[in-house]
Amino acid sequence: METAQALTEEGGARRAELPRFFAAWPRAWAGLVFSHLGRFTQAIEHANQAVTIAESADHAHTVIESYGALGGVSLEQGDLASALRAFENGMTLIRRRNVADPNILSGLGYVYALSGRLAEALPLLEASIVGEASISAMGLGLTVRLSRLAEAYLLAGRNAEAADRARSAVDLARKHKERANEALALRALAEIMARSDPSNAEFALQHYEASLELAQGIGMRPLIAHGHVGLGKVYTRAGKLQHAAEQYALAATMYRELGMSGWLVRLEQALPERG
Repeated sequence: METAQALTEEGGARRAELPRFFAAWPRAWAGLVFSHLGRFTQAIEHANQAVTIAESADHAHTVIESYGALGGVSLEQGDLASALRAFENGMTLIRRRNVADPNILSGLGYVYALSGRLAEALPLLEASIVGEASISAMGLGLTVRLSRLAEAYLLAGRNAEAADRARSAVDLARKHKERANEALALRALAEIMARSDPSNAEFALQHYEASLELAQGIGMRPLIAHGHVGLGKVYTRAGKLQHAAEQYALAATMYRELGMSGWLVRLEQALPERG
C-alpha cells in the first residue's frame, strides 16, 4: 500500500523515474489481496483506481491486467455480471492486439463455467494453461488457473480429468509454498471428491478441513465461507443433516457479513435441493 500511495501522489512516479502506468500495478495487486481477505469495498476501490490510472496512461498491457484484477475482485465477491464485464473488456483488448493473457482467459472462462456456459468456458480455461500444465512450472497464477479448470471439468462430468488437474494444482502450490493457492486448490479437490464418488466422502472431508485450516490462518474469509458450504455438502450426503445445517448457517452468515450476495443466492438456491 505504501508503494501504491507513493506512486499515485503528485509527481511520485516521475520522482521514482518510472512510467506513470506503474502506479496501476500495486493498486491492482492490492485489490486482489483485499478481495481474498473479504474487504471488498477497499478491493473494488483499488481495482477501479488501477483501471483508471492504466487507461489514462494509455498503456494497453497494464489496462488488460487492471481489468483482470477488477474481474478477479468481482468474481471473488460473487458479482458475476461485473466480473464478466471486466474480463470481456480485457478480452477485447487481447483480441485487438493479438496477444495472450492467461489470467484473462481463465477469469472469463471461470465466469462462463459458473454461469452454465461450459461450451464457451472450457476452451478458454484450457488455453489458459497451455505450455504451463507441468507442476514444475511456476507461472504467475497457474495454480489458480488449474483449480478453475478442474472445477469446470467437474461441472462437465469429466471427473477423472478434474481430479488430475486439482491434484496438480495442490502439488504446484506446495512446491512453491503458495499457502493461499494451496487452500484454494484443496477446496477444489475436496469438491471433486465429494461430488464424483460417495465413497470419497472421508477424503473430501479431510481436504475441506485442510483448506479451511489454511484459509483461517491467512484470514481468507471468502474461502472460509466456501469451505463451510463444502462441509455442509459432505454432511448432507452422509445424512448428518444437523451438522450440515450448522455449516450452511455459518456460510450464509459470512456471505451476508462480507457482502457476497451472489454467493448467498447460489447457496439459498441449492438448499431446497438438499432438503
